[in-house]
Amino acid sequence: MLSQTAIFLAAAVLMVPIARKLGLGAVLGYLAAGVLIGPWGLRLIDDVGAILHFAEFGVVLFLFIIGLELQPSRLWVLRRQVFGLGSAQVLVSALAIGAIALALGMDWRGALVVGLALAMSSTALVLQSLAEKQQLTARHGRDAFAILLFQDLAVIPILALLPMLAGAKNDGGADFEVLNLLKAVGIIAAVVIGGRTLLRPAFKWIATLGSRETFTAAALLVVIGTTLLMEFAGLTASLGAFLAGVLLADSEYRHELEADIEPFKGLLLGLFFIAVGMSANLGLLRGDALSILGIVIALMAMKFVVLYVLGRVTDCSNRSSRKLAVALAQGGEFAFVLFQLARQHALLTTAQADWLVVVVTLSMLAAPLLFLLEDRFLAPRFDEKDTRPFDKVEDPSQAVLIAGFGRVGQIVARLLALKHIPFTVLEASPTQVDYVRQFGSKVYFGDASRLDVLHAAGIQHAKLFVLAIDDVEASLKTAELVRRHYPALPIYARARNRFHAYKLMDLGVKLLVRETWHSSVVLAKEVLLGMKLPEAEVTAAIARFAQFDEANLKRQHAVYQDEAALVQNVKQASEELRSLFEADAADAAGTSREAA
Repeated sequence: MLSQTAIFLAAAVLMVPIARKLGLGAVLGYLAAGVLIGPWGLRLIDDVGAILHFAEFGVVLFLFIIGLELQPSRLWVLRRQVFGLGSAQVLVSALAIGAIALALGMDWRGALVVGLALAMSSTALVLQSLAEKQQLTARHGRDAFAILLFQDLAVIPILALLPMLAGAKNDGGADFEVLNLLKAVGIIAAVVIGGRTLLRPAFKWIATLGSRETFTAAALLVVIGTTLLMEFAGLTASLGAFLAGVLLADSEYRHELEADIEPFKGLLLGLFFIAVGMSANLGLLRGDALSILGIVIALMAMKFVVLYVLGRVTDCSNRSSRKLAVALAQGGEFAFVLFQLARQHALLTTAQADWLVVVVTLSMLAAPLLFLLEDRFLAPRFDEKDTRPFDKVEDPSQAVLIAGFGRVGQIVARLLALKHIPFTVLEASPTQVDYVRQFGSKVYFGDASRLDVLHAAGIQHAKLFVLAIDDVEASLKTAELVRRHYPALPIYARARNRFHAYKLMDLGVKLLVRETWHSSVVLAKEVLLGMKLPEAEVTAAIARFAQFDEANLKRQHAVYQDEAALVQNVKQASEELRSLFEADAADAAGTSREAA
């Protein structure tokens, strides 16, 4: 066991950094490590099945953490994508793939099994890759997650369908399947009700013990216990783990649970991908490599087309639809289980099952390369040609024009709305526009750095302009454009940092706010109060610091382009501020002595 562990760790340490260095991502590094040490590489590990079965617990933990991030309210928002888009993807993909298998001479029952199995995608691979790229909250990331969730839900009826297709039912078979379905529903209901009523009090009690190890053990017990119940009900372990995470998503212990589980998840998920790489029966490629590779390409192309069309039908942009299709074009790990069961029920021959397992494995190996192709070649060429027209502003005569609808712009807009002050919002990201519109926000898709867009939005009627664009370059470009063409219009701007503030000051912005400055000062005040300093002393210190820093910002603005002068100013300002605080302390001490 120790020697095998050393081999796994060495392969991961070697291959993952190389893959990251080449820009291929960690997943492909793990898959390559599995191929390297597996039966068709250096043959350092032989018992692939046992390793894969154990490593699947990494997927379980990963789904638990995903569930922790998804509060029930957010899950409710995704209901249409889960049951609408998800069911459409599985149904259309299964019919298309099954029709091709039928045309190639396969029995209709086997063709249906193949279609359903290959319609599935790899939950672990897709979510891990999207998380690496920070795309889980993008439109295509949310749609991909919804489809994967529906695929997990679809496992029950698919597994129930196999004995029916095999003609293995006895006279009471139909009743048996109904009982299995009722058992599954009952266990899910028990987990939901029991989880909501028992888990939070249990973790609250464990937290009072002050033992971090006990808390971690309890978290693992919840995950394992829920997955065992799900497997007993005939459901997937990953669905059970996800459900457990969702039940604890609103808990005050969510972040601690995530921190405790994260190390286990990372190691076991990496082991899972290594095991997938090891399980590829590359020996079949020696006999008929072209046929197998052709099937892999055909599978991924078929799923790509289906997903892209579904994305466009559901009002996704060209970019989001393409990224969704790229993300889910591969086969999934559930196919391994389904092909094994289909072989046991004589729905597939052993040769057919082995071929299909290799096809799914190779498609999973190719998935990171497809992500790379999207990032390096497709996105730079096609995203520029995505000519979604800017929205037409309904009433271009509002008092306030807001450019940018991220964290800052949304707060400004909410307060203006509460005070019944009319405003117009422009946002240059179509993904952000589509997302915030789901929550009822009225925002127009448009680039505020273009004069024609500003004019169409009614800048000539505005009383003031709020510059809340997150990107520094786009923010400065917009500020320069507004100042040049509308010099009398006051600009109220957010600044990401001090140097962004200097640039905005160069453009004559009326008022700028450094977005983290105020929150940092408030935090510092609370820290000082937490150290039991007198409140009056803390308030005076904060006021002194704020006044000095605002004045110093203007002084440094005069020399910020001269690096040597700026460095000298910073050092001088630090000494000056220290002297001021020491003088305040001396005055306070003198006052105390006089009072005494």
